[in-house]
Amino acid sequence: MPDVLSAALDLPGFWWLVATIAAAGIVRGFTGFGTALIFVPVAGLFLPPAHVVAVITLTGLASTAALLPRAWGQADRREVSLLVLAALPMVPLGLFIMDRLDALTVRWVVTGIAGGTLIALVSGWRFSGKVRLPGLLGIGAVAGVIGGMTGLTGPAVILFYLAGRAAAQSVRANTILFLAALDVVIVANLLLRGFAGWQLVWLAGLLAIPYFVTTMIGQALFDPTRERLYRYAAFSVIGLAVVSGMPVWS
Repeated sequence: MPDVLSAALDLPGFWWLVATIAAAGIVRGFTGFGTALIFVPVAGLFLPPAHVVAVITLTGLASTAALLPRAWGQADRREVSLLVLAALPMVPLGLFIMDRLDALTVRWVVTGIAGGTLIALVSGWRFSGKVRLPGLLGIGAVAGVIGGMTGLTGPAVILFYLAGRAAAQSVRANTILFLAALDVVIVANLLLRGFAGWQLVWLAGLLAIPYFVTTMIGQALFDPTRERLYRYAAFSVIGLAVVSGMPVWS
């Protein structure tokens, strides 16, 4: 067994990470989002911030690719393209900020962003207006910074879509498409900066197995007519992850 693989298996908290990513896969499969909101707070208990960002993005590549065919035909590709274009140049800025903050500060930022997103969604905050081009670009830019800094690639866009009036199917497809593009951008930046070593690649590969399986299960369970069930199930799992991953516990 390669030393890097053995080191990945011996990582303290490895089985907690497996269980967490498996739960995240179920939620991601039937809602289109939630992986980072569930995984990042818990992973921060065992890994430094740069490693958390690397693992969450690398782990999701295969499962995201599996979700793309269905999402591609259902998404508003023009709108998602604008979000991605705005996020692209902001990812390096997020990584730059993350590299200069201590791990505890990053964990509190993760808790604040994830918890704030959840509170806004559970409270039922909604808007009825149409977001124009400057708004879309601003949302994409914020998503890029937050994704690079914490690995939470989705909150800004998730809040934008779920707070609106779009149907569950549309929200799911747009979110999948955006997160897929942003993951590729973050992985490329991580590799260029040397943040993703072979041990992290092995760890991500190991976690990708249960994540892929549960993502496919979640996608099979998806039914657009049960929108409320999906939202509350996702909110419950995210809430549990945010509370369990708070820095006060370690």
